[in-house]
Amino acid sequence: MLTTEILQIKVSDVTLTGDLTIPENATGIVVFSHGSGSSRLSTRNRFVAEFLQQHGHATLLFDLLTPEEDLDYSMRFDIKLLTERLILTTDWLLQQARTKNLKIGYFGSSTGAASALGAAAALGTKIRAVVSRGGRPDLAAKVLSIVTAPTLLIVGGNDEPVIGMNQQAYDLLQSEKNLEIVAGATHLFEEPGTLEHVAELAAKWFDKYLDSGR
Repeated sequence: MLTTEILQIKVSDVTLTGDLTIPENATGIVVFSHGSGSSRLSTRNRFVAEFLQQHGHATLLFDLLTPEEDLDYSMRFDIKLLTERLILTTDWLLQQARTKNLKIGYFGSSTGAASALGAAAALGTKIRAVVSRGGRPDLAAKVLSIVTAPTLLIVGGNDEPVIGMNQQAYDLLQSEKNLEIVAGATHLFEEPGTLEHVAELAAKWFDKYLDSGR
């Protein structure tokens, strides 16, 4: 049984919209940090979120920018701002009765991986696991060495420039880590079966570190 609700999350001087889904008996929640130009309505992230829900994980897909802010192209790449928003949203979850006892993981895609890792570095052991899909973890290079959360980097085998960027980030990470290259996949994992493979890898990682696998 799943319960889903649309949230209005007040952070600093803005209100962010999110979709919170909590399976029965969930012990962990995965917070999605989407990439530039994307939103909580991303079909790829929703696909992964539904897969994780089937594994017993709660999920939060939310917009890191307001609709007005998203019109400003530069704000989509303001990693510092997006990281701060993610931290504040995580703190908000930790204060809510229905989510405060859930173990927290992050799923970041594209530039959202940088904000996920930046927030994980800032929040330390409050974040139990991080997964990056086609991400730019290299944009968080300055803080990767202090990330404590086990981190899984997933990259498409045909996404050559991003493979190198992820390898650089992998080398900087000091936490438990893994780099998975999905054969035949490009940056958006649009090829048949590749996004399913991403979802399976992510679910196994979160099952291990959020203790809500089934």
